[in-house]
Amino acid sequence: MRSRLRRGMLGAITAVAVTLSPLALSGTASAHSNNNSVRKLVKAVSGKNVKKHLQAFQAIADHNGGTRVSGTPGFDASRDYVARKLRAAGYDVTIQPFEFTFDGYKTPPVLKRTSSAPKTYTYGFFGDYVAMAESPSGAVSGTVQGVDLVLPPGPAANSSSSGCEASDFAGFVAGNVALMQRGTCNFRVKVDNAIAAGASAAIVFNEGQPGRTEVDLNPTLGGPGVTIPSFFTSFEAGQELAAAGTAVTMNWDPIVETRTTYNVIAQSKKGNRDNVVMLGAHLDSVQEGPGINDNGSGSAGTLEVALQFAKTKPKNQMRFAFWGAEEFGLLGSEHYVASLTAEERAKIALYLNFDMIASPNHTFGIYDGDGDAFGTAGPPGSDAIEEDFEKFFAGRGLPFTATAFTGRSDYGPFIAAGIPAGGLFTGAEVLKTEQEAQIFGGTAGIPLDPCYHSACDTIANINDKALDVNSDAIATLAATYAFDIGTIGAGAPAAAKSAARTAHAHKPADSMS
Repeated sequence: MRSRLRRGMLGAITAVAVTLSPLALSGTASAHSNNNSVRKLVKAVSGKNVKKHLQAFQAIADHNGGTRVSGTPGFDASRDYVARKLRAAGYDVTIQPFEFTFDGYKTPPVLKRTSSAPKTYTYGFFGDYVAMAESPSGAVSGTVQGVDLVLPPGPAANSSSSGCEASDFAGFVAGNVALMQRGTCNFRVKVDNAIAAGASAAIVFNEGQPGRTEVDLNPTLGGPGVTIPSFFTSFEAGQELAAAGTAVTMNWDPIVETRTTYNVIAQSKKGNRDNVVMLGAHLDSVQEGPGINDNGSGSAGTLEVALQFAKTKPKNQMRFAFWGAEEFGLLGSEHYVASLTAEERAKIALYLNFDMIASPNHTFGIYDGDGDAFGTAGPPGSDAIEEDFEKFFAGRGLPFTATAFTGRSDYGPFIAAGIPAGGLFTGAEVLKTEQEAQIFGGTAGIPLDPCYHSACDTIANINDKALDVNSDAIATLAATYAFDIGTIGAGAPAAAKSAARTAHAHKPADSMS
């Protein structure tokens, strides 16, 4: 999942544990196959089998430098694994290539304290440091010299003006690594002043007040022209580096180039091609790690549902998508939607998106299709999708919460095209609240996924319960809409859709465990 999100209204409820009847389906006679009903498909989609796909993604990352990022062999091997499984199941599989700008690094970044007690700092979103956007490459070893630091930090944000004036560098030793504190002026001003003072590299650390301690922003130098490697660190790391006599080694080896990556699109051979039920998940990780929760989990759940669904004869055509380059800005799903004709877009009845469905400190999040929790609704029909997911969780006696349509995942291009959408999300970098901990369990005050966009997003980062429950939810709605699209379908006549949507929104969900 790309970028970051700030929490809005909770919208969580504790569901009453009641037994609800299965969703009414049309065209589900038992003669179709062994998996031709919601109940049977949900039973077939086991968390154990979903986990096997995650183990395969982990093995792929292990053999490819610890990553499955788009534009690298790790992603290509993930693509081949998914495509091979889908072809063997009988789907028509298309590998859709597209070019994108790969913005990453050739060799892993380095920030090491080499004096006194040596320490290697961790790169990444939940790590100790990141490179500033537009930082040039460079390998530097030198003594750290603090520049007008405020330690301990002042009581208010921007109480530090470290590095904002040329006079802050009075007595600075040329060749040293300039250590500056966030505050008052922008990062480019600080780094330009450090360059003028003869610094070999620049480190800016977060200021230290509540909310200004972590690597919690996308630090940028505002454009090209900087001539020394420049990092941004957490307050804790910066405070450690401020100790007198500290020496460090730094390395930043960025690469920006055009590369090719791919979407994998699998389509059922049966079903009405004018009513397409589409499910999707992004297949790529960030470069920093294997991406087993983000988004191996959504890919694995979607893949296992597709494999089990291949045994059915759906009334509506099923289409499963595995997107490339989501982490570079939803590029795969944007490319796909843009490549469709108006007629092809109109045939997509709905799109379901699954991005991070097994966060270790999870909530059960459902996209806010009707907009009542966050004020941003999806296209008409998205409300019915949200309600059907809610009925699934209520049928299990499980709590759930609304999560906003922020545009941060691959549903974005679909809702922009007016296609009804919905999906599930168990959380990323946002801290779990006390209220959420009471409702969902887990630990308040730490991220819903403490390994978000980090090297520790491995198979050990998966919550098995969340993975199993959400995979069942995917199976439930996939089977439901495969046989009964009328309430939501973009491919249906407008009048029929309007009438049917009201009826469908109140159908009870399957309660099969």
